[in-house]
Amino acid sequence: MTATPYQQMIFLNLPVDDLDASKAFFTALGYSINAQFSDENAASVVISDTIVAMLMTKPFYATFTDKEIADARKTSEVLICLSAESREKVDELVDRAVAAGGTASDKVQDPGFMYGRSFDDLDGHTWEVVWMDPAAIQG
Repeated sequence: MTATPYQQMIFLNLPVDDLDASKAFFTALGYSINAQFSDENAASVVISDTIVAMLMTKPFYATFTDKEIADARKTSEVLICLSAESREKVDELVDRAVAAGGTASDKVQDPGFMYGRSFDDLDGHTWEVVWMDPAAIQG
C-alpha cells in the first residue's frame, strides 16, 4: 500500500476592518466560509483544498504579532497570486472582485504564454490572478 503524499497547505492570515463585509466580498467571488473555523473574530475562507484565507479582525490579528499591522491601502505587505485555468477565468474572477467592491489594477500581464490581472480586496490586500499556457510550463 502506497501512502498518499502529504498535501502542504497555506493559510493566509489577513487583518480586516469589517469582518462581515470581507466575508460577503469573498463569498461573492465564489469562495465558501468554513463555519467550523470561523467566529466573531475570524472567518476561514476556503479558496481550494490547500489554500485558506483566514480573515481576522485587527484586534484579533494583533494577538498573533508584536509588529504594527500594515495598512495595505498604503504599503505593500504581500502580493497574493492565484492560478487560473484560462484567460477567461482570470477575467471572470477579477471582474467579480470589482463587482463585489474590490479595485482592479490597470496593469495587465500578457506576454503571450501567460495572462494576468490583479485586484485589491476591501482592505487593500493585492490579489493577482494568473493563467500560464501549459505548453510553456512544460518547457
